[in-house]
Amino acid sequence: MKTLCAVATLLFALSAFADEPAMFRGDARHSGLSRAKGVPALHGVKWKFKTNGWVVSSPTHADGSLYFGSTDHYVYAVDASTGAQRWKAKTKGRVVSSAAVADGSVFIVSYDGNLYALDANTGAERWTFKTAGERRFTAKHLHGGEPATESIADPFDFYLSSPTVARGVVYFGSGDGNVYAVDAASGALKWKFQTGDVVHASPALADDTLYVGSWDTFFYALDVATGKEKWRYKTGEDHDIYNQTGIQSSAVVADGAVYFGCRDSKVYALDARTGAERWTFSNKGSWVIGTPLVSGRRLYFTTSDSGMFHALQADSGNPVFSLKLLWPMFSSPTIAGDTLYIGTHAGKLLAIDVKAQKVAWEFATDGANENGATYTKPDGTPKYEAAFFDFFHDDMVIGVNRMMSVGAVLSSPTIVGETIYFGSTDGNVYALT
Repeated sequence: MKTLCAVATLLFALSAFADEPAMFRGDARHSGLSRAKGVPALHGVKWKFKTNGWVVSSPTHADGSLYFGSTDHYVYAVDASTGAQRWKAKTKGRVVSSAAVADGSVFIVSYDGNLYALDANTGAERWTFKTAGERRFTAKHLHGGEPATESIADPFDFYLSSPTVARGVVYFGSGDGNVYAVDAASGALKWKFQTGDVVHASPALADDTLYVGSWDTFFYALDVATGKEKWRYKTGEDHDIYNQTGIQSSAVVADGAVYFGCRDSKVYALDARTGAERWTFSNKGSWVIGTPLVSGRRLYFTTSDSGMFHALQADSGNPVFSLKLLWPMFSSPTIAGDTLYIGTHAGKLLAIDVKAQKVAWEFATDGANENGATYTKPDGTPKYEAAFFDFFHDDMVIGVNRMMSVGAVLSSPTIVGETIYFGSTDGNVYALT
């Protein structure tokens, strides 16, 4: 009888877990934790699916399908087992948001300024919600670029906010500076909260609070029912070249704390209820764009230019170990068992054995195999001089695109069973086993 009760309890728990909305980093807290086995040892490519643009979007798995966007303006649904296309739906802009799937709808944001609700089975449009319009973070003399008095759009503002769905409401940020709450069934506005600048982070939700950062340098805690501010926390400023300013990272909520990275080169741990600072960790100038991950009382995160992977004690911020991984990382990590998976600008997916504290394996995308040698030095570090000629803004944009030709993995990996899915700037979504 005890065995039957235990089995019934397990089946109920698994059923409840399966019914939860699927979204960026797996859940509303953006935990990045997977119950799957994953791929501790790489066997090869199960399939790959080609789009006509970059796949910055992280694949979202629900009911045997993967949902993702591409800069070719389409949202795709493909069979998770075979990679066969089930449908594609056209928007009027680049789709660099990750999808959320709930109650038979796929929710995703496009650069055309709309939040789309699509039928998960057919891709047919159910409704759209129009914001005041998308834009990238913009500043004068950005990153030291010229002309110094001209407002310049940030070429490293790669993402749009990914929707978070809970209790029949869709939450997302926008380049218009607002955080929105929209009814999932009808698309009707429930509330909006105005920040001081672009919001491209994905809101994290825990209990009755929504957590999100803005490029205005503040991190906000909002009441999920009303959108009213509970508290805000100030991060660093840079009014010279605006390199060390703004929150691009999405947050993760774990054990009563909210953790996020910032372009001021710090990782922050705040009390989730009060916003009081628990600790900060400085990366000495290197951005933290990906969402941190908390597992086994450790916090894991990666950096941009310095190419570092760090493991800290989650309660104190004290270092545990670090790995020098050479290339920048904007991808957010996912973990299954003792293996953590992260994408790099080198066009590679890395599997890190966090118990052994070393890289277990790496996979190179088609873009890395084709163009990696052109933009890589003999020591394995990026060869930026092959892509960037000066700091004039036009050249900066061209240089970023050249570096992306190596099939950079800006997408965050999704783990289902013994398969990992992720996108690349070479236009492919890969399934590895």
